[in-house]
Amino acid sequence: MNIGIFTDTYFPQISGVAASIATLDKELTRLGHNVYIFTSTDNMANTAKEKGKVFRFPSLAARFVPERRLAFKGTRRASHLIKTLDIDVIHTQTEFSMGWLGKHLSRKHQLPFIHTYHTMYEDYIHYIAKGRLLTPSMIGKLTKWFCRRADLVIAPTEKVKRTLERYQVAAPIKVAPTGISLMQFQRTDESVRTAMEIKAQMGLSADDPVVVSIGRMAEEKNMQALIQAVKDCHSHQVPMKLVLVGDGPERQSLEELANTLGVSSHVLFVGAINWSKIHYYYQISDLFVSASTTEAQGLTYIEAMASGCAVIAKDDSSIQKVIRNGESGFVFKQDSDLAPLLMSLWQNPQRVQHVQSAAHGHVRSFSAESFGLTLESTYHVVSQKGQSAQNQRVAFYPTRRSS
Repeated sequence: MNIGIFTDTYFPQISGVAASIATLDKELTRLGHNVYIFTSTDNMANTAKEKGKVFRFPSLAARFVPERRLAFKGTRRASHLIKTLDIDVIHTQTEFSMGWLGKHLSRKHQLPFIHTYHTMYEDYIHYIAKGRLLTPSMIGKLTKWFCRRADLVIAPTEKVKRTLERYQVAAPIKVAPTGISLMQFQRTDESVRTAMEIKAQMGLSADDPVVVSIGRMAEEKNMQALIQAVKDCHSHQVPMKLVLVGDGPERQSLEELANTLGVSSHVLFVGAINWSKIHYYYQISDLFVSASTTEAQGLTYIEAMASGCAVIAKDDSSIQKVIRNGESGFVFKQDSDLAPLLMSLWQNPQRVQHVQSAAHGHVRSFSAESFGLTLESTYHVVSQKGQSAQNQRVAFYPTRRSS
């Protein structure tokens, strides 16, 4: 099959959506399909390397999320590419500009239209006029409108599916967790050696109690709770070190918070890291932590588990199938519970090792191979239904014979 993926977010931008698309592309290509990416322009993109595979359309930075870009033209070019590449199915990964373009072209060319709903937008409306312009009800109506006439909507988790049902999305909804390349994140002698070199370059010793967190530095990620936990641990004479990997609009305020709390020398801001090297940063510690409750799926948790980390996450319905407290990870309910949990784990390394071992087996169900096969089957089913419906229309409206 020839598959057209429409997205506003793609490499070199670092995000869970971009990683999900890259994984899907790799697995579908391995299965013998052709995948083409339709996305927005990016000054950092290697367009020569992407030629013939990734098609970029003129775009502007999104005002409410500056690091994201929205395409503003290219409909005729995209329509021409759909015909030239003989696209069989259109799979949108955004509800913004490129998503609407993909939806429009699916109708114009009578192609199956599948959409993946990645983002819980209710958690992000504070970015737009501080939450005064958009309401959760409006988000629901806009989502319902976008998903109208979709042949299938894919939800990464049951939490997302329930949200879409609450929005009264009429299209069929399928839960299909995004997979990851387990081999990329697996700890090997070589990867651990590189991780320890990176750790040493940060000025961290092998004996330092270190936790790592990877993600976009934004208000909804609640990273301030992690910095407060560093302060609380130090108050109990536990010299915890926190490594924050990523970037975003809240980075400056987080740096200021660390300075205000007097722990700036114990909180390391690494910045954004290329996805191909991200596994090294998971492996600088045995503990990965997140205080976010806005994850659609929590891909970083799965990546951390595959990297041999014990995951510590704030309780949320999106992670119920990913983390079982005390078995495949650790869950805390209130931000104030994080520091006591961390201190107890450092005093009980056997408990951490038990969870690391259990998580290694648990994470296999989230493999990229499984993800690719699920989507391949989904494309075939939707395409067959579309062809059947088209045949019925032809039969109902037969071509008139000339007299």
